[in-house]
Amino acid sequence: MATSKVVDYFLELAKIPHCSGEEKQISDYLVQFAEQRNLKVIQDDALNVIIYKPASPGYEDKPAIILQGHMDMVCVKLDELDFDFATQPLPVVIDGDTIKTEGTTLGADNGIAVAMAMAILDDNTLDHPPIEVLITTDEEVGLLGAASVDGSLFQGKTLINLDSESEGIFLTGCAGGVRNVIEIPVNYIKPKNQLAYQLRIYGLAGGHSGVEIDKNRANSNKLLGRVLSELKEIEIASVSGGEKMNAIAKQSFATIVSNEDISDKIDQLAAVFQKEYAESDPGLHVMITPVDVPDKVLDAESAQRVIGLLNLVPQGVQAMSQHFPGLVETSTNFGVLLSEDDVVKFESAHRSSVESKKKVLIDQFEYLAQAFGGTAITQGNYPGWEYNPDSKIRELFKQTYRQITGQEAVTTAIHAGVECGILQDKIGQLDMISLGPNMADVHTPFESLSISSSKKTYDLLVDVLKRL
Repeated sequence: MATSKVVDYFLELAKIPHCSGEEKQISDYLVQFAEQRNLKVIQDDALNVIIYKPASPGYEDKPAIILQGHMDMVCVKLDELDFDFATQPLPVVIDGDTIKTEGTTLGADNGIAVAMAMAILDDNTLDHPPIEVLITTDEEVGLLGAASVDGSLFQGKTLINLDSESEGIFLTGCAGGVRNVIEIPVNYIKPKNQLAYQLRIYGLAGGHSGVEIDKNRANSNKLLGRVLSELKEIEIASVSGGEKMNAIAKQSFATIVSNEDISDKIDQLAAVFQKEYAESDPGLHVMITPVDVPDKVLDAESAQRVIGLLNLVPQGVQAMSQHFPGLVETSTNFGVLLSEDDVVKFESAHRSSVESKKKVLIDQFEYLAQAFGGTAITQGNYPGWEYNPDSKIRELFKQTYRQITGQEAVTTAIHAGVECGILQDKIGQLDMISLGPNMADVHTPFESLSISSSKKTYDLLVDVLKRL
């Protein structure tokens, strides 16, 4: 019954627009949900929602527990799909044990956390201590909601984060991160050449810049830089690429003007890229389409600065962890490329579990920006979450998981960012763990969620709450 309720709530959430930066409807929905059940609720200026549920009989003297997730989702779709995230419900499909969509991200990251919390809040038959549910906003664009949380609103000193993606693998630490935007000033002139094309690089796998950054997948923004550097005597009207700073760019564009047919050169480069990324990005394509000659193009100096930075901006894994074999320690993802009236923007997401290494990347991008006559701006800088060797909640989850499944849970850290580190700064010293059900291909149009794994994870959570 409870599991059915979790799935029902998840499907209900999928009907409500909740892209990062557009969470007003879903935040108001959660407030109404609490009020209808006579639960105390707070909605802050950042639209974070805190819902308080009193302890069940016999648990009144137990310390409060914080359950936490985020309400926003990364909104990415297949290039050919006509879909509006701001107005349409997600095109959800249930296929056996799997919940997925027809061409968009699913929002299992992190709608399943919200659904589990709602199921617990709505079930008065459960045994549990006082519960404080925190659902934050704008997690996917730099943990901005968590950064606005008022720590004084919480009594709990144990936090269970529900933003992980593998059943039976408990997170006990994560990387910190920061958003970095380089802006390069550009000037325009009238084009001299007569043949104009739209260059498109598409069909890449993309993926989560924290989870898939070690897969060596192609980044379309970086490939665009390679193409433009190979084409001689072209003029560039505009460049663009990627969708989110924390998603590996899977499609990029340029409008270019040439004095000759460049189709053969494009075909040659496409063949090179397809060979290089045959395993990681089998759908990779590069194509050009004739278009009208634009009114203006970058002058030669501006074009060289843009091409140079496209090729020199770092991308991918920078260092591996010394403490967790196979775990990425430091990375950067060139997620968004954007042409505006007088600047071209290069937007990257840096991650590191070592604060000093994150600073090195920030400094490196500052030097790059200066070298190309631009500026570097950092936003949403958040701390990592350090491993606690004396965590009681971790040991309780491991023991309960062993007794329920007969298997040993895995404890590890993750290169992706979860909100635990920043919430500890806000609330005070916390004993924390992060868990979640099996999901795949998050932050891509192929995202999916396991129903049976959601059941197991929810049952485990309920059992731990009872034992507390």
